[in-house]
Amino acid sequence: MNTLRFRLANHEDIPSILEIYAPYIEETTVTFEYDVPSLEAFSKRFEEITERFPWYVCEDGETVVGYAYASPAFTRAAFRWDADLSVYIVPSYHHRGIGKRFYEILEQDLYQMGYHNVYALITGKNQVSCAFHESLGYTLLGRLPRTGFKHGEWLDLYWYGKRLRDATPPSSFPQKRL
Repeated sequence: MNTLRFRLANHEDIPSILEIYAPYIEETTVTFEYDVPSLEAFSKRFEEITERFPWYVCEDGETVVGYAYASPAFTRAAFRWDADLSVYIVPSYHHRGIGKRFYEILEQDLYQMGYHNVYALITGKNQVSCAFHESLGYTLLGRLPRTGFKHGEWLDLYWYGKRLRDATPPSSFPQKRL
């Protein structure tokens, strides 16, 4: 674990990030995305997200082995204090504390930026992720039965949430990426 380094992602990381994400799309139900986006489309997604939110990578030496980012949880102005979190890690690097460290970093950034709530959407077959989120203090807010169809089966979706700060009225919208 001594060689692992966490840092903000940059444009040069996009091909490596997409390489990590592609097998999750093609081989799993972890994401409900069907098709691997083109490098151009994924670069645009990266630009749109990082305009407002942090996006991190984890490197082992010079190799990107995982990434995590925050994005808008909802689109209406009243939800500007809410963020959705996503984490993807190369499978051979699972169970090394990378996901936990990503969440610590993202939650700290989002708190400093003025966010109140963070959420995670998890497919029903991904019980490891459900247990992971619960271990970090996330609460199951709801289950949407048979809401996604992928790889020939209907899948439940679990919605987890965590409050970063109390519910006092905010004095301003969250600031853009630190």
